[in-house]
Amino acid sequence: MGRFLILAGLVLVVIGVLFHYHDRIPFLGKLPGDITIKREGFQFYFPLMTSLLISVILSILLYLYYKWKG
Repeated sequence: MGRFLILAGLVLVVIGVLFHYHDRIPFLGKLPGDITIKREGFQFYFPLMTSLLISVILSILLYLYYKWKG
């Protein structure tokens, strides 16, 4: 349980850093497939492909972690 909490904490720290510095990461949030709607007085942004990419990367990392663990 302790290792899981440490891993979850590290993941949250990485996600927090990505959110804080997302303007400085060139590809994050600007992938084809991210939905942006701009109208007068309104802006909607949904990072669909960015979310999918992060999900795939995290899934691969967790798969490798659990495979290595035992």
